Amino acid sequence: MSILLRNIIRFAFLLLIQVFVLNKILIHQLVSPYLYMLFILALPFNLPRPVVMLLGFLMGISLDMFSNTMGIHAAACVFIAYLRPFIINVLSPQGGFETTQKTPSMTSMGVSQFLIYAAVLVFLHHVVFFILEVFGFGNPLYLMLKILLSTAASLILIVLYELLFFTKK
Repeated sequence: MSILLRNIIRFAFLLLIQVFVLNKILIHQLVSPYLYMLFILALPFNLPRPVVMLLGFLMGISLDMFSNTMGIHAAACVFIAYLRPFIINVLSPQGGFETTQKTPSMTSMGVSQFLIYAAVLVFLHHVVFFILEVFGFGNPLYLMLKILLSTAASLILIVLYELLFFTKK
């Protein structure tokens, strides 16, 4: 399957899962599981930053339309899309990732590198998202706890997605 078709299917699948399943799950007020940002994380390594930011904006604004959140998802997605190349460069070995696969995954980056990559970007996404959602620091402990627990829940979903949909070549 071509990379373009795979990413179009991933976009639609993750958006639909987020809107119709994950947004309906209420674990606790502190835990909000998000999987849709995996679309940005799994884009090909060699995509230019403006393209990644545009795709991040499209994913975020699409979810904002369904969630009625007025651009909060779009802002958080554009933020992590902007930082994504920096994180990949920091985590990549000296000569880059030696792989035939062109997208970040557990198989192409290695489990530990991918988990660090995903954890950093998911954490930063949640920091921006929840600060914009709360729009204040009235209760910083509650905010930090919500960010950390939601990051943990999202990382569990990302690892499950990786284990289900990515096979070793």
